[in-house]
Amino acid sequence: TLSSPCVMACSRTCSRILGLSLGTTALFAAVANTLLLFPNWNVTYLLRGLIGRHAMLGSGLWGGGLMVLTAATLISLMGWRYGCFSKIGPCRRMLIALLSSGLALLGALICFITSGVALKDGPFCMFDVSPFNQTQAWKHGYPFKDLHNRNYLYDHPLWNSVCLEPSKAVIWHVCFFSTLLCISLLQILLVVIHFINSFLGLFCSLCEK
Repeated sequence: TLSSPCVMACSRTCSRILGLSLGTTALFAAVANTLLLFPNWNVTYLLRGLIGRHAMLGSGLWGGGLMVLTAATLISLMGWRYGCFSKIGPCRRMLIALLSSGLALLGALICFITSGVALKDGPFCMFDVSPFNQTQAWKHGYPFKDLHNRNYLYDHPLWNSVCLEPSKAVIWHVCFFSTLLCISLLQILLVVIHFINSFLGLFCSLCEK
């Protein structure tokens, strides 16, 4: 029928768009995670080892970044039928689609979970502990992690009163981890679309044969 070649062409076009979109989100995720390592554009905290474990984990670099970018490259190559992807059969194409979808989904989920936990725990900063420990007035840690009765995300007066250093640590933390959270959600959505698109492409290829 005439519909199958048309659908196949649309499927390849969709793969190109999805590959480009996933690759773009991967780059944004890597940039967001990199900026978390330099609060207030200052490299001193990284050199002194005063960066939170969530940022140092680098899930936006290797999870939502490298893993998703690798999958996006495979998806784009299949869409353009470039190199060894030019003459692969529908079943092999579906296998590659499953592998690329699984890789991208895993990376996006890791980034999503890490970002969610980071937003829950709050930023790593220097804060005053004198009300709790008279022998040490200042220390670095997660001051918002133990606030069981108050959610710092909705209590904006706490943002500038608890963390003493770096300045605006809460804003920096919330801004970029929220960005990573949104990017990973978008990546998961694009992966689901890619899987559906690949399944339709396989189905139409078998019908055409």
